[in-house]
Parts: sequence; C-alpha cells; structure tokens
Amino acid sequence: MKWFILALVCLQLSEGLVRIKLKKAKSIRQKMREAGVLDDYLKKVKYDPVKKYSFSDDYVVYEPITNHLDASYFGEISIGSPPQNFLVLFDTGSSNLWVPSTYCASPACFNHNKFKPSESSTFTDNGRSYTISYGSGSLTVVLGSDTLRIQTIMVKNQEFGLSKKEPTQPFYYAEFDGILGMAYPSLAVGGTPTALQGMLQQDQLTQPIFSFYFSRQPTYSYGGELIFGGVDTHLFHGDITWAPVTQELYWQVAVNEFAIGQSVTGWCRQGCQAIVDTGTFLITMPQQYIDSFLQTVGAQLTSYGVSAGGALGVTQLAGSWCLFGDKGYCTLGIEATYLPSQNGQPLWILGDVFLKEYYTIFDMANNRVGFARSA
Repeated sequence: MKWFILALVCLQLSEGLVRIKLKKAKSIRQKMREAGVLDDYLKKVKYDPVKKYSFSDDYVVYEPITNHLDASYFGEISIGSPPQNFLVLFDTGSSNLWVPSTYCASPACFNHNKFKPSESSTFTDNGRSYTISYGSGSLTVVLGSDTLRIQTIMVKNQEFGLSKKEPTQPFYYAEFDGILGMAYPSLAVGGTPTALQGMLQQDQLTQPIFSFYFSRQPTYSYGGELIFGGVDTHLFHGDITWAPVTQELYWQVAVNEFAIGQSVTGWCRQGCQAIVDTGTFLITMPQQYIDSFLQTVGAQLTSYGVSAGGALGVTQLAGSWCLFGDKGYCTLGIEATYLPSQNGQPLWILGDVFLKEYYTIFDMANNRVGFARSA
C-alpha cells in the first residue's frame, strides 16, 4: 500500500509523520496494460512516463509568481488596448476574473491599480453586474469584455469583472489588485466564461494543462512559477501521483485516510474530500477532527498561538507548519474548514502551506490533479 505524504504534514513531529492517502487515478500505462496493448506499444516506442507532461520552453508560457510574506502568491496580467497592468492572485479555488476599476469608490480600490474603460479602444460594456463571494468577503462588479494578456498569451473579448464595491478586509491590505479564477466554469458567478476557457478556445495553450511551483525559499522578487500549457520537469523530483477530480466545480480530489506516524486515525474511513486551492493561505481541516489532531501531536491553543485568521497555536514544531514564532511558540498552519461539503463527506482545503512543498499539475483534459515533490 503506497502512502502519499502531503507537504503540509510531511514534518517530523515527536509523534512521527502525519500522512494522507489520496485516491489515485489509473495511469495511461496501467490502462494500456489492462487493454493488452502495452507490450506492442513498448516495442515500437521507447516509453517515457514523464515526457508526455514535459515541453520545451518554446511551447509553454512561464508566469513568474511573487510571494508576499508567505501569505499570497500573485503575478502580472494586462487588460485592454493599450495594455493596463494588474497584479492578480491566480486562484484555483474560484473561477471569475476581476480587477479594480474607476467605477469603484471603496477605500480598498484607492491604493490599487484601477482599470480605466475609457482608455481602452477594445473595451465593451456588457451591461450586467453581480456579486462574488469569497471566504473573506464579497464584492460587487460590473461586466465588460476586453483583451487579456499574460506573457505571450492573448485572449480577445475576454469577459471580466470591473469592481464597483470592495470590502476593506482583505482587499485594502492585499498586495495584489484582483483575482484570476482557475477553477471549473461551473463555479463562475454569473456564468461568465473563465480566462482558461478563453485560452483554450482561442488556441493559446499547447496542452490543456497548467501547473504551479511555489518556491520553498522565496525571495521578495521571486516566489515561483505558474506554467501554462505544460509541466517543467526541472521543478520537481520523482514521479507524478495523479488523483481524479471528484466533482467538476473546484479542483477537488478524494482522501481515503489520514494517519499520524504509523497510526491510522480512521477519520476518512468513510471518505473525505480535499480542494486544491492556491487562493487559500493555510490548510483547512474538518472541524470535527481538530481536537483529536491537537491532542495527538501535543498541540494546544495559547494566547500567543492564535492568529487573526483563526490558526492554531502549537509548541515545539518547525518546518512548513510553523508559520510565525513568538516567545517560544509558533502558529500552526491549520484552521477549520469554512466551506460546506458538497457531498456530505468531511472537507479539507489544501492551501499554500501544502503547495510550497508539492509541484501541482491541473490536467483539464483528463480532470485530474498531479502531485510531485518540489525541487
């Protein structure tokens, strides 16, 4: 039985390692063997199980990601003609694209770049508005269409939101201007076409794949890469472990078990779900497991170890889980899951604490997520 060790918990505790076993998808090699065609294929072609997912620099688009205090990762896009530049959070936990605009009078818009419709010759006002809700708050946008550019990618007539009202928390303090959602179209508020749909429909991606690399030792100017159209094999070690998407809404996969050290907890014996979310800072755990988890790893809530975001305090921990330190304590990068489960199974969210340790591949053609140890 093969265990898949998650980054957020791939940490030597006094109790041992914490592990989660994901439900894996069958590889192409397995499917070919079951169909009885693998041997003939291998005689004709030297089979490389990784090469299918690697492309030369000529065929993929690299978008550098900036890391801000290990709390958010974002990159630059432009909208309009001539281009107007914005920093956006590339969010696999939502599906809408929006940026601040001159329509917005909220304080959160004052210290960010704002889209100016009157200064773009290709802008179209779509005449609709809607509200987008996130775990941290909601905002109101009006819809328009214009040319979207990310490096060499260009999508014409991409529908996007121009913010009209933004909540102060968290957007006033955010280093990024807007959000580019990368989840499934079914999650898009208002049924608007996603940026990824536009890229695919206008042949801007060589392959229907994108992947994230978040550096474990980021600098102010470099936090990683978002790779459109392929996978960079230099950015991970070992094999890719694939997990099928269980519901085409979020990038959601099944979790079969959670173990601490050599002890299986049984928490996910009846099945759990996990959303792979670049827009969530921490890892969220089902509320019903938190007390047992704290007790097992020797953690406790303290006056020093509770952050504004509701993270849990714990002593004598290091590595990816320990986010902030104060007077011998550190803050554990876990909080209770704030989203309702779509199918009733306990729900986890694998956020940036996880993604710093694992190169993550989002395969839109085969509806699966791949994980490999980051280089």
